[in-house]
Amino acid sequence: MAIAVPIVHVYMWRGLSEEAKEKIIEGITKVFADLGIRKEAVEIVIQEIPKENWGIGGERASEKFKETKSP
Repeated sequence: MAIAVPIVHVYMWRGLSEEAKEKIIEGITKVFADLGIRKEAVEIVIQEIPKENWGIGGERASEKFKETKSP
């Protein structure tokens, strides 16, 4: 019997607080646990990308969302 080992990649803008990272990891893990997958099998990778390297609608996120702060 195969064991499910989900690996979830989360791409976010750089600057997340440690608290926000903990909430993301706990929340995603809970979703899989609720589906019957052991929480020890769930792996989460958070990759923080600088806003200037993220494009939305032909514009850099650093310009489009200058006033937006990361949680």
